[in-house]
Amino acid sequence: MKGCLKKIHEYVPIVPMVLYALAFVALIIHIISVNCTAFADFFNIHISSFFRALLSYATGWLPISVAETIILSIPISLAAVIIIVVPMANESTKKMWRCSFSILSVIAYLYVSFVFTFATAYWGSSLEDKLGMTDRAVSADELYETANYLIEIVNETADDIYFTSEGYSIMPYSHSELVSKLNDAYDVAADKYSFIPHLRSNVKQIVASVPMTYTHIMGVYTFFTGEANLNTNFPDYTQPYTVAHEMSHQRGIAPEDEANFMAFLVCMESDDVYIRYSGAQNLLEYVLSSLRKADSSLYSECWYSIDSRIRGEMSAYDDFYDEYSQNVAATVTSTINNTYLTLQGTEGSKSYNLVTDLAVVYFCDGFYDAEN
Repeated sequence: MKGCLKKIHEYVPIVPMVLYALAFVALIIHIISVNCTAFADFFNIHISSFFRALLSYATGWLPISVAETIILSIPISLAAVIIIVVPMANESTKKMWRCSFSILSVIAYLYVSFVFTFATAYWGSSLEDKLGMTDRAVSADELYETANYLIEIVNETADDIYFTSEGYSIMPYSHSELVSKLNDAYDVAADKYSFIPHLRSNVKQIVASVPMTYTHIMGVYTFFTGEANLNTNFPDYTQPYTVAHEMSHQRGIAPEDEANFMAFLVCMESDDVYIRYSGAQNLLEYVLSSLRKADSSLYSECWYSIDSRIRGEMSAYDDFYDEYSQNVAATVTSTINNTYLTLQGTEGSKSYNLVTDLAVVYFCDGFYDAEN
């Protein structure tokens, strides 16, 4: 046995060997979580939360996004691999294999970090189950009722928010203050919901936010670094909600519709009016989109009951989005994201919009009244 391991070690360095072994363990965990909801919940809440927090604290103190730095350096890394590995192939077969196994171990690390931090969260019990809500079909009338609840919330905030002549609202504090306020709101949510861990985390501002906008990505959670990342090029009113969404991933809420709804719930826990506005306004846009498809006359009635300043913000956002709407980067990114989400057992990119079903049950089945 020792002789066999020694022979393997001649071709595979120790660190890659450990990573490959961990990848095998991760595969077993992954398979079990896909087939056992209770195991997935246990692993996500008790094991993955530790590793998510560990990575978050390890990278959170840095002012830049480690994930963005890694991604932007990929071309340089690939060039370095070619420069290093090709000469090794001519020099020594053993050196070439050792280098190749070391490079491939990066894939093993990505898979290990995915399973140990995030993968099981896709296969646990749904947010509806955690909140005691019922997963059911919703009607146009219920969408209309839900929209009116949200319109009441956003209209009440309008007088406390500054809107520019271009229609946009202005977030009245810095990014670091926003993150601190949302951490406070998550502390409140963690006391209320047992599946939300207590975690004070950072959210990184993407340096390449303008180019990133062409992909239509507003934020992203990178499980391999534990970072929540924000595209700062989008209008201010989207940012508190987006930050809350990515922070929900950081706390083990994986499906996109559930992260969207958790972001709304957390924004509502904040004592800051702009954060509450952002949460309610972004959810309202999802609900209005669904209502427009279900009943255009009810949609029109809702639209004209929204404060004119808020309608102006929504129209300004449409103009902003039109600048980036059609391009190859968005098509490629959407395809990749849809494939990834589908492989995790969700309905792909469509799952973002399923937040409307959660919103309807919350507002129409008495959960909102019970909490307010």
